[in-house]
Amino acid sequence: MHFVRISIELILGFAALFLMTKILGKATLAQVTPFDFISAIVLGEFVGNALYDPNIGIGSIFFAIALWGALIYIVEWCTQKFRKTRGFLEGSPTIVIRHGHMDKLAMKKEKLDIDMLQNLLRQKDVFSVREVEHAILETDGSVSVLRKSQYDTPTQKDLQQPKKAVYLPYTLIDDGEVDWDNLKEAGLNEEWLLKSLRQHHIKSYKDVFYCDWKKDEGVFIEKY
Repeated sequence: MHFVRISIELILGFAALFLMTKILGKATLAQVTPFDFISAIVLGEFVGNALYDPNIGIGSIFFAIALWGALIYIVEWCTQKFRKTRGFLEGSPTIVIRHGHMDKLAMKKEKLDIDMLQNLLRQKDVFSVREVEHAILETDGSVSVLRKSQYDTPTQKDLQQPKKAVYLPYTLIDDGEVDWDNLKEAGLNEEWLLKSLRQHHIKSYKDVFYCDWKKDEGVFIEKY
């Protein structure tokens, strides 16, 4: 009965968390504020203890999840409704490099040392501060970088190249299974797919680890 109780509480808790993430939306999950981070740790600790404490029932788990979700929802509602609350509740971005020079006061305020800054810049494929004109420390801890013109990647406009249409790839086969919805959305059919596989000497979908299709480039296939 002990394992049955744990299984039931874990399944229901998982379902409640999944439902809450759907209600809160993707934007909330993508931008984790300090409030979200602390709340998630507290909630995780509570749910974990509740699973192994017979004195805490399913109702307590649901209450904790619902209250946490309500708090997150209220914070998001306040930041959308009242502009002045955004800086307090979500934090605000901080410029840590201005006109090619590091802002030492801003870095000190954000507890950001040079090593940490260099690590964040390398994640943006920037390997020297000399390449940066402006850098902004975002509220989620990442850094947005505006490079100096001489280090920036040239665009088609800079090279005076004609515009080229951009197409999204469609994943057609994933781990040996065909995504029929994507195949239909791409305007293709099973006969076309089989013909394309035969051109690559592949007899069955099961032999394909990954396959996608782009209108301007055709198919890309990775075999097992």
